[in-house]
This record gives sequence, structure tokens and C-alpha cells, in this order.
Amino acid sequence: MLNNLTDTEEGDGGAQSQGDSIPKESSPFINSSDAAAEKSQQYDGKNMALFEEEMDTSPMVSSLLSSLANYSNLPQGSKEHEEAENNEAESSRKKPVKAPQLGTLMGVYLPCIQNIFGVILFLRMTWLVGIGGVVGTFVIVTMCCTTTMLTAISMSAIATNGVVPAGGSYYMISRSLGPEFGGAVGICFYLGTTFAGAMYILGAIELLLIYIAPQAAIFPLEGLEGPEAEAALLNNMRVYGTILLTSMATVVFVGVKYVNKLALVFLACVILSILAVYAGVIKTGIDAPDFPVCLLGNRTLVWKTFDVCSKTVETANGTVTTQLWRMFCDSPFLNATCDKYFTSNNVTRIQGIPGVASGILSENLFGTYYEKGDLIARTNMDSVEDQDDPLTNANRYVLADIASFFTLLVGIYFPSVTGIMAGSNRSGDLRDAQKSIPVGTIAAITTTSFVYMSSVVLFGACIDGVVLRDKFGEGVHGNLVIGTLAWPSPWVIVIGSFFSTCGAGLQSLTGAPRLMQAIAKDGIVPALRIFGHAKANGEPTWSLLLTACICEIGILIASLDLVAPILSMFFLMCYMFVNLACALQTLLRTPNWRPRFKFYHWALSFLGMSLCLTLMFLCSWYYAIVAMVIAGSIYKYIEFAGAEKEWGDGIRGLSLSAARYALMRLEEGPPHTKNWRPQLLTLVSTDAEQNVEQPRLLSLTNQLKAGKGLTIVGTALVGTFLENYEQSQRAEQALRKLMETEKVKGFCQVTVSSNLRDATSHLIQASGLGGLKHNAVLVSWPRNWRQGDEHQTWRNFVELVRETTAADLALLVPKNVAAFPSNGERFTEGHIDVWWIVHDGGMLMLLPFLLRQHKVWRKCKMRIFTVAQLDDNSIQMKKDLTTFLYHLRIDALVEVVEMHDSDISAYTYEKTLVMEQRSQMLKQIKMSKTEREREIQSITDSSRGSIRRKNPAAVTTQLSVSEEPPAGSKEEKPEEEVERRRVGFCTRRLHLQLHGDVQLIHENTTPASPASPATPLSPAEGVQSPGAQVQMTWTEKCDGEAAKPPGAATPEGIKDLFNMKPEWENLNQSNVRRMHTALRLNEVIIKKSSEAKLVLLNMPGPPKNRTGDENYMEFLEVLTDGLNRVLLVRGGGREVITIYS
Repeated sequence: MLNNLTDTEEGDGGAQSQGDSIPKESSPFINSSDAAAEKSQQYDGKNMALFEEEMDTSPMVSSLLSSLANYSNLPQGSKEHEEAENNEAESSRKKPVKAPQLGTLMGVYLPCIQNIFGVILFLRMTWLVGIGGVVGTFVIVTMCCTTTMLTAISMSAIATNGVVPAGGSYYMISRSLGPEFGGAVGICFYLGTTFAGAMYILGAIELLLIYIAPQAAIFPLEGLEGPEAEAALLNNMRVYGTILLTSMATVVFVGVKYVNKLALVFLACVILSILAVYAGVIKTGIDAPDFPVCLLGNRTLVWKTFDVCSKTVETANGTVTTQLWRMFCDSPFLNATCDKYFTSNNVTRIQGIPGVASGILSENLFGTYYEKGDLIARTNMDSVEDQDDPLTNANRYVLADIASFFTLLVGIYFPSVTGIMAGSNRSGDLRDAQKSIPVGTIAAITTTSFVYMSSVVLFGACIDGVVLRDKFGEGVHGNLVIGTLAWPSPWVIVIGSFFSTCGAGLQSLTGAPRLMQAIAKDGIVPALRIFGHAKANGEPTWSLLLTACICEIGILIASLDLVAPILSMFFLMCYMFVNLACALQTLLRTPNWRPRFKFYHWALSFLGMSLCLTLMFLCSWYYAIVAMVIAGSIYKYIEFAGAEKEWGDGIRGLSLSAARYALMRLEEGPPHTKNWRPQLLTLVSTDAEQNVEQPRLLSLTNQLKAGKGLTIVGTALVGTFLENYEQSQRAEQALRKLMETEKVKGFCQVTVSSNLRDATSHLIQASGLGGLKHNAVLVSWPRNWRQGDEHQTWRNFVELVRETTAADLALLVPKNVAAFPSNGERFTEGHIDVWWIVHDGGMLMLLPFLLRQHKVWRKCKMRIFTVAQLDDNSIQMKKDLTTFLYHLRIDALVEVVEMHDSDISAYTYEKTLVMEQRSQMLKQIKMSKTEREREIQSITDSSRGSIRRKNPAAVTTQLSVSEEPPAGSKEEKPEEEVERRRVGFCTRRLHLQLHGDVQLIHENTTPASPASPATPLSPAEGVQSPGAQVQMTWTEKCDGEAAKPPGAATPEGIKDLFNMKPEWENLNQSNVRRMHTALRLNEVIIKKSSEAKLVLLNMPGPPKNRTGDENYMEFLEVLTDGLNRVLLVRGGGREVITIYS
């Protein structure tokens, strides 16, 4: 049983946090435990024998219901701290956790009331009504209250959609919108709560220094004017604010339980203050209070240093000047020189609170906005003034301290409607959270909205406009303006609001660190993990220190009017995402979206979200942009470096819906040529440990992904799925790890089948989904395919080529893939050579362009070679190709290689002969060992018999060749001797090859020169020792003689060779022609591209007759012989590049 669910649900990324740190839920029910698991084992009796196999993994229904009934949810609040402090000596014993008992009233309604009513109501509400007018302020209040009501509806839907653990808005947003949005909005909500603490502290200091104890100012304001007085006030706010912040942080650190116990006292202060205001309003209708305001002309005077609102007074001794006279004149005598405006205008004494029945409402309907330093004047009174005269004695008048405008009023007012999350934050304390949260929150918003709206109207109906616009009550003897309306005394409001603001500040300093601790424990923001640590009783020490430091920033700003818009931004962003979460879940119709609260609609959520966004820019467009940049930066940081969490969030659901919609759109038809990009299916093989054998294949995949297309990395396993499931999972993990290392973004897929051929075929057929399928296959050239035990490898490869051709898929085959560069290498120079033999839809043009987008190949230049036949105009071909590349917007050097028809050389016949002999040999591989020995012996006997018939004396099997005889000696050698030597050597070589001792074909570790495709090697030089492999090149002929270069043979020589080699006449002439083409092309490619960093080459198709598959592999080997890096390319049967825009 969970003792502290808050630590796990609010963000502990550990094992207890079910569904947070692992992709799948670790248990099908809440609060699974060992005891519940043991209990589930008790039901394997006779009645449930049919399900006894499932007992280990699936609990019985009774066990599930028991676990749900015992589910408990402690808040991150006073309980855990009290328990930690009281149980330090009994830490080894666990106490049973009491079920939460709070109802709607105490658990949701009153906490929301306490958090919503705050400093703005007492310190700025009257000023807002005076500046914005009753109509304008009513619009602002209505907009803000509507926003919070819509947000509350959305929040109620989310909160009633299952159990909401302690964590409040952060938990709801993160689990609804995912870790990225949850972390970004959670931090914004934390910053808003922290700056709210700064605002409450500044409000408390303002009450203290202006209304309670002005004489406590460290920087005195007396005698200062303008900027100096303003600076002194701000410095006082900073000093006292820092002192109060330190005191509050200390209280929170050492005694948080007392803060929670004093919450009701602070709430009582708020309610009494509001009741005092309503009582005062009622009293004004019966008997208006005497709060006079002194006007000079229509200007409001600061009533502090004079006692009588008059220039002179009549006494028994005559007319005497007053203190007001001395303020504007240079002497107390009647003939003194006075201020011109003072002389020209009369002094008027009006009632600041004429009463609700006075009709003053009509004068206060519309707003009056001021610039900084403007005089607060009564609009319906005349005054005599000269516009050219400068303002003198400005400190005697009530002045506007800041420039005011409608959007500023929105930003200042909005914090007074925040706090609607207080109920959801205490969801762990509630007896029935799913019932209490909607009812309590909506009732609290309704109550507070009524109070705010009625206050706007009542303030406008009771108080004169000049008093309303007097922010600090300078015209009413320095009294708090709302206090002048209160009954029985202004001190009820002053003292009550002071304690309520102090209490709200303590609540902010208590809640914000726990919110940061929850985010840190979730582990989604790595940089904040240190703030998840706490002291022994769970108090988030580091988070409290961070909160105090950020709060100090707000204190240093020192102006309530400047701090309020900042926290408005963060709260509005939080509310916006709550509405977005509800709208998203509603529109996606996820099966788990089943709120008990039914009075919601996605349109209401969208309206609330739109209002939040509108209010953000109305408050302050630059603050809004800064807040969005902060949230966006946090989002990207979490996406880049944060822990991956699967919370079943709505963004995943949105991604699924968007993916389904996009896939359905892709089904409408194949992509246009302009939109074509390589969607790669990369086929890799794994070893016995499920490690990828060709990691460089994924490096090449990454380098080809400048097209940003789909990438699927697949591998095939042999066996049955049931027996090899764990093996396939290991292979999939190995693929993911390698993809992450090589920075390949895509998907991996493992297929298990009875044989490798079928598994690969299944990958080609079934990979992808709908229109998002691969259009190109990347597979490495089969290594060691000539070895006898590897015959199935090249057969699979040829079948793969056939299948890609049948499926109209492009095929990319890198040869010698281990020599390809890794992603960390850089080519500072070199060429990428393209040998364009046949048109393949433009793949050969597109692939080098994509490669050169990658930093590995970026500095390589592109060269394109094409082959001209005898009847082609090579000069015109070069011009046409240059023009074609210009229209393709591809920079490349162009060269046309002329290949004239020539006679087929003896070297070609020799290679064809060896190839067909090998084909004959491979047919014997499937025989048993005894059958293979018998077959070899029969071939040997048959050959020797034919020699004996021609020359019985020549029976020796000498294999060594001492020296190449002169050209003329070949004609003089007896035919029988040639036949004897050839048969003897071929028989020996065939015998060794079938036993795996000799490798026929040299793997070309050193490239040959163009003039001589390979270096002759005699059989005697090749055979080293029994069991050792012998490297032989293509120039090894069965008679042990070195072949002449292809160009050295004359027609007479070829004729003589035909006479000497009668078996050449029986060769397949199609194979001879193919070998001739491969040799000629290889010779030209080596001559031109031997130094190239990469050679791209058309890959010829396999023969239609499957009996020639092994010959096809030989042709490709000859074609690429001597080249270091080769990429064989076979088009998919469609154009992939176009000259049109």
C-alpha cells in the first residue's frame, strides 16, 4: 500500500510511479502490491480451474476490487509533514493511513475563495473602476471571470476522468498533454505561483508603509517630489519586501504545518473584510459617511499638510489665511504673492462618498485614462487655467503615478481571479474528489464573480470619481479608498487585507516549492533534478531556496502594477493548456475519456483557450511573447534532453489521428516525381548475439537521409515466432541502439520465419503502412559468396533482386560496405563518380545529390560518365547531358567515354570458362561427400581417358609451370599435352574447392591496372600448404598458363587459340558477351575512377533463367573488380527526378 502517493504520482520517476517511467502500465489496476498478488493466488480452486493458467499474470476480480477499495491518496501538504515530524522516533513502524474526510465546502469551496480573493480587490479594485469606468471595468471582470469559469469546466472534466492524485494542474496537464507540454506549462505555473507570492508581499508592504505605519519608512518621502519620491517609495518596498520574504521563507522552512492551520484565520479576515464593504455600501444608502475631498478648481489636493479645505477662514479677529494658503503663497498675509492657478480658482469641498442613492453612477460609467504625471481632476467641474503656464506646486495635487490604458487594467486585474486550482490541488484530501472538485470550484467562481461584478457597480455608485482614481487615497487623508467605504471602520479593511495578503504570500511560498519538487521528481527536466531532494520530513529545501530567489526578483521590481501582468501571463498560459487538454481529449474521443462531469463541450474549451490567448496579448504583448518563448524553450529542451515518458497523453492521441489522416491521404495515389524521396528499407543481418554485422550500412543510411524520407531498418531471424520471441526482442533492441548511435531516425522491424529467404521476403512485402511504404531497399553485397557453404547466401541475394524488380522498388547495393565512411569522417576532397550506363529514372543523379547534403560528402565533387557506342555522337551527347544537368539544377562534371566494338579476347573466354566450370561445380555442392568424391573421380577418369586415346604416353599430372613459353611455342606444343595439363590442373582445383581448401577468385585486395586486369599467378605459387587457402586471380587458366592482355591477341592468334582450346566453342555465347561487356566496362571504370571516393553504377538485372544465377554474381564481381567503394543502383521503374519546378 502506498504510504505517500504524492511522491510517486507527482513525479517520482521510480518503480512506484506506475505508467510513468515505463512505456506500459506495470499493473492492470491501481495500487498493486505483493499482498494483493498473494491474495490472487488463493482462487485457483476447482471453481476457477479453467483460468488457473492466468493466475500468475491476471488478478481475480475480487482482488482487483479490494485493491481499489484500499486505494489512498495523500496530498503533498500538511499531513505528510506532520506525520514525518511526529514519527521520527517511530520511523520503523508504519501507521495506517486515514481515509480523506474533507467535503466540498472545506476541501474545495473555501480554499478557492481564499485564493481568488486577494490583494487586487483591496488595493486596486476602486482604482480600476475609476480609471476604466464602470462599463470598461465590468467588461474586464466579465472577460476574466468567463475565462476562469470555462477553464473550471474543462478542469472539472479532466479531474473527474479517473482518480486525480495530488499534484493539481501540473498533473492534469502533463498526463493529458504529455511530458513536454506538462513540463513547460508546469514550470510556467510554478513561475506564476512564485511571482504571485512576490505580488502578495508587495501588497502587504504597500499596506504597511502607506496606510498602517508610514513613519516606518527607511527612505522618508517627506519633502520629495516626482522621481525622487517615487524612487524612495520603491526602495522602501524593496527593503521591507526582502525582509518579509526572508521571514516568510523561514516560517515555511521550519513550520509549514502552522501555515496550514492559520489558513482558516486568513480566510476569516478576507470574508470579514468583504462583509464590511457590503455593510458600508448599505450604510451609505441610509447615512452617507463624512469623507470630504478638497478640490482647487477641478484638481484634487493632497489632504495631508492642511486641516481646513479653504483659503481663508472668518474669525472674531477678521479673515485669517489657512495652511492651504501657505502651501501656495509665499507668506500668510492676504497681500502675499500666490500661485496663479490658486489665485484664479476657488477651493471646493465635496463628499468623497456621496452614497449609493446619490446618482454618482452616471458620472462614473466611462473611463478616464491618464499619462504618468497627469493631474487627477473632476471632469464635470470648470477651472480657470492658462495652458501656457507651467505646472507649479505639483506635489500639492494628486497625480497619476503610471500611464493607464485598457490593456494595462486587464493585466493588473487578472491575478484577482486566479486560484481556481486550489480545489484540484487538494484532491488527495477530498472524500469524493470527482464530485467535490466540479461543484466546489464552479460555486467558488460563481461567488467571487458575483462579488467582483457587484463591487464594480457598487463602487461606481457610491464613490466619487476623483476618489476612485486616487490610487493611494491621498485626497482622503491617506486612507485606503475601499476602507473609506467599509463599516464600521476603515481599519477593518486595512488590518484584514494585510493579514490576508500575508497569508496568501505564505500559501504561495508553500505551494510553489512543492510544485517544483513534483516536476523535478518526474525527471522530465534533467537540469531540475536537484530540486527534487527534500529534508527528512519531506520539505523541499532546495525548491524553497529557488522559489525565494525568484520571488526576490519580483520584490526588486517593487511595483505591484508591474508584477501583476507578469504572473498573469504564466497563469493564462496554464489555463490555456488546461482548456486545450480538455478540447483535445474530447475531439479525439479516446476510449479512456469518460468524465463523470458531463457539462462540458469542446467548443467551450476552445472558447476558453481563445480567451486566454486574447487576454495574454491584451495584458502585455511583449510579456506574452516572452512567456511563450520561455515555454517553447522548455518544451524543446525536454524534447531534446528530457526523459521519455509514456503517460497516455492526448498529444500521442493527436499524433495517431494526424498520422491516420495523413496515411489516408497518401492512399489517394502515388507521390508526384517532385515529392519523391528515398523511403529506405535497410536490410541488415545479425550474429548469434543479435548484434548488427554491418553497422556501416546504417551510417550510409543516415548519409542518404537528406531527403528526410521514411527509414525502416529490418532484420530476419530463422525459427518460429513463439520460440524466438525473446531473441527477436533482443535483435530489435540492438537495432534501436545502433540507430540511436548512428542518428538514424526511423523504425525497426524484426521478422521471424522458417527460413531466411521467406523472412526477407516478408520484410519487403509487409514493411510500411498504406502510402507510407518503402520505395527503395538498401542491402549489402554478400561477402564470401563463392565459398561452398555460402551458396544459399547469394541465391537469397539474387532472389531479393528479382523481388525488388517485381515490386517496382529501387535497389541500392553497397559493395565492400566496411570501407564506407562513418558519420564522423570527413572527405576534404575527392569525387563521387556516376557511371550512367542505362536510364533508371534518375536514381543515379539523385543519390549523389543527397549524399553531398551530408557533412561527410559535402566537399566531394560530382562527376558523371556515360558510355557512347560506335554510332553515337559523343560530342553532342556531352552537350545534351550538360544541358540536362543544368535543368536538373545539379552541378557536375560531364565526360563521355567511347567504347568501340572489339573482338572478344581469350581472357574473356577464359573467365567465362572458369565461371561455367564453377557453375558445374556448384551443382555438386548439395551431394553427399561420397557422391562428390565419386563425381570428381568420374570427371577425372573421363578426361584422362580422352588424353590416353590421343597420346597414351602422356599421363603425367605435372602442375607446375616454370616459365611462360614464347608466343610461337604454343602452336608447336602437341594438343594432347595441352589437354593433359588442363585436365590435370582443373581436376586438382575442383577437388580442392569442393573441400573448402582453395578460394578460386581473388577478392582484389589490390586494384589492378587498367592495362592488366589482374596479375598472373601460377598454380604452384598459389598452393601453400594442405588446408591453407590459395588466392588465385582471373588470369589463372586451367592449363596453368598466364593469359595475355585482351588487346594483345591478333585474329590469327585467336584462331590458333580456338584450335588449341576446342572447349571454348561449347561455351554459352550469351555468357561470353556478358563477360566481355563486364570486362570492358571494368577496365574503363578503373581507368577513370580508380581514385574516386565513391562509384555509383547501374546494376544489371538478373537473368530470367534461374540456372544462370551464379553466373550473374560472377558478372557483377567482374564489373566491380578493383574498386574500393561501389554503390550498385537499380531503379524502381519510375522517374524520381524532374527538370520542372
